[in-house]
Amino acid sequence: MRSPRRPSSPEPKVTHSDRGRRLPLVQRWRGLDEVPADWGRCVLTIGVFDGVHRGHAQLISRAVKAASERGIASVLMTFDPHPAEVVRAGSHPAQLTTLARRAELAEELGIDVFCVMPFTPEFMKLTPERYVHEILVERLHVAEVVVGENFTFGRKAAGNVDLLRKTGERFGFAVDGVSLLAEHAVTFSSTYIRSCVDAGDVAAASEALGRPHRVEGVVVHGDGRGRQLGFPTANIAPPMYSAIPADGVYAAWFTVLGAGPLTGTVVPGERHQAAVSVGTNPTFSGRTRTVEAFVLDGEADLYGQHVAVDFVERLRGMEKFDSVDELVAQMGRDAERSREILIEADLRHGE
Repeated sequence: MRSPRRPSSPEPKVTHSDRGRRLPLVQRWRGLDEVPADWGRCVLTIGVFDGVHRGHAQLISRAVKAASERGIASVLMTFDPHPAEVVRAGSHPAQLTTLARRAELAEELGIDVFCVMPFTPEFMKLTPERYVHEILVERLHVAEVVVGENFTFGRKAAGNVDLLRKTGERFGFAVDGVSLLAEHAVTFSSTYIRSCVDAGDVAAASEALGRPHRVEGVVVHGDGRGRQLGFPTANIAPPMYSAIPADGVYAAWFTVLGAGPLTGTVVPGERHQAAVSVGTNPTFSGRTRTVEAFVLDGEADLYGQHVAVDFVERLRGMEKFDSVDELVAQMGRDAERSREILIEADLRHGE
């Protein structure tokens, strides 16, 4: 998580008289100690927001719109680590987005402040009443809170939207409980998207996310077998808990996220067509599960680079071939099919 971006001069207090004005710079806070001393009122949306999927985007957009109408700042409050891990150690769900990516996506939707609350055992024990009074009222000065209709908070998740509304009447803030977004009898949720990714159905995950599912990581040295076979791959080491699609071969976009120097034709910040293999390389009796990207029509020294793979469509499951020649022939077909799929995807989106 990077340090919060601060303006060179003290942050102006935002009040109702500043109608239509937003903060001059997007800010990222780590905990409430970074709330400016002269902080005014705000519209707040609360949640883990893992994935920042279409349902989350609806919440965030509602908060941004409400803040704009009131002429005050919009704040998104999320948590780290995932609350499930603190409530029950070892239960951390697969992570759809890193915190940094979550912040970027929220900022693209217009959020003024991305606030990460450390989810500690002490925080977990706050009663709903203390949660509202100490965090929402005393520290964040909320004028309105926008949450999903299934939102719970406080010790043992005892607080809900009805309780939030009652305390809001007492402390002078509004509450907008938003219905969950659903299509074709499917409610879009992080749990649903994780199940899609886990099954390798990255197309369904993309539909719920509103964009392809992304896996980030640093390119590390592998066994070099891809280069020997004529298909040099970037071996990607994702962060812990990353939601990795099921074993198989995928058409995907590959992007170097860093701005470091590269030797070759892969341009940082530009997406490139790729065929991505997820699995253990059964043809060579592999045991370690890897994510390896073969960049089509591009070559570069990628070791040490921070990269992203955006999964578009699954081509096939992982297979064990009887010979290396059969494997190489299939890899060639996978590369060409990936190219076709990605071109078609661009045409559908008018890019």
